[in-house]
Amino acid sequence: MPESRPLKITETVLRDGHQSLIATRMTLDEMLPILEAMDGAGYHAMEVWGGATFDACIRFLDEDPWERLRAIRARVKNTKLQMLLRGQNLLGYRHYADDMVDEFVRKSIENGIDIIRIFDAFNDTRNLKSSIDACKRHGGHAQGCVSYTISPVHTNEMFIGLGREIEGMGADSFCIKDMAGLLDPYNTYSLVKDLKNALKIPVELHTHATSGLGAMAYMKAAEAGVDIIDTAISPFGEGSSQPSTEPMVYALRGTGRDTGISLEALDGIAAHFRPIREKYIASGLLDPKLMGVDINTLVYQVPGGMLSNLVSQLRQSNAMDRFEDVLREIPRVREDLGYPPLVTPSSQIVGTQAVLNVVTGERYRMVPNEVKQVVKGMYGRTAVPISDEVAQRILGGEERVACRPADLIEPELERARREFAQYIEKDEDVLTGAMFPEPALKFFKYRNAKKYGVDSGLLNEEDMVYPV
Repeated sequence: MPESRPLKITETVLRDGHQSLIATRMTLDEMLPILEAMDGAGYHAMEVWGGATFDACIRFLDEDPWERLRAIRARVKNTKLQMLLRGQNLLGYRHYADDMVDEFVRKSIENGIDIIRIFDAFNDTRNLKSSIDACKRHGGHAQGCVSYTISPVHTNEMFIGLGREIEGMGADSFCIKDMAGLLDPYNTYSLVKDLKNALKIPVELHTHATSGLGAMAYMKAAEAGVDIIDTAISPFGEGSSQPSTEPMVYALRGTGRDTGISLEALDGIAAHFRPIREKYIASGLLDPKLMGVDINTLVYQVPGGMLSNLVSQLRQSNAMDRFEDVLREIPRVREDLGYPPLVTPSSQIVGTQAVLNVVTGERYRMVPNEVKQVVKGMYGRTAVPISDEVAQRILGGEERVACRPADLIEPELERARREFAQYIEKDEDVLTGAMFPEPALKFFKYRNAKKYGVDSGLLNEEDMVYPV
């Protein structure tokens, strides 16, 4: 290895590791006993929050996500805590006003987050700016991010250009987010090498083991000089999760990129998570299929989770015999919509439209509102402009938007304060309610029932939030 500099590790088991394998269902009680040991292992950072964790806490686990963050911070004294933020979407599924973005970032840092990884599903850097600015303003480490994908227009030169732009926006570090495991080892080496030459800020690489290439990509990235990689402790590593932590640490022992992390410490951490993994296998939540290599990721550039959604949609339509037709239709829809990376929410949008095109027998005969919003420009700028022909077919004469979508959103924080006034126990509740109105309302009612000793049987069924 030409480098002589420790490779840093971000451990993802408490966020992406269990999000990728068990739909983000790990509870705080399952995390708490191992936090001090993880804090002493020598990780650069622990990814513990953001992504789908917030939604899952209030929708399925009867947990306050802010309390989870504070509990983790109270036990992790030395290691940086990291979260994933969807730029102007925050942790929800639409764009929010700038006042919401600023307040959410402020409260995230105040409650214990050190590093905020900020990405946009369309790689529209306009949708990153408010979050990066807020993170810097409130004393956090802003990590700007690009969603890696492959298409005729997504070249390494494009990603390097985006990296320069993000660095120019004030980001403290830069991340390549390969959410589908598409990076092959030698292209990884070239991309990382060029990014290290082009940027002055640290470069981090995030990938998944879905295609079977993840660990190889990490090794070549280490050779190319990447500063940080994301891994998951082995009970929640591999498959659709990240490559496992222990093999990466072992493989780099005694080299110039030695991580300095104790394998003995990692063994103790893995021992804690093994019975938790077995519990979720027994419950059926951890599907063994998620642990295998899915070569369709490379053939069709479709992430594993997206394939599962397609199968579900086709079964509901009694059209499983059209599966291959849908897989062939996905690249055509993606091209029509300006080659968006297939990551939440664009993967669901493209996949649903492909299913409708095949099942109805006519392309764009039925068009969901989300597809119309993409074409209209309400999700942001696509990698290449959507053609007038496609826009006319989908929108008719409706006007398209050229500005940053959030510029069209009025301030909304005060409105949310009024809307949830009777349930607010702390400032953070306003943000919870604004991002997830329906599940948050049910959660607040359930929380109040427990607090005041109300028999849960007195609550309406629709007011209940059940743990799983």
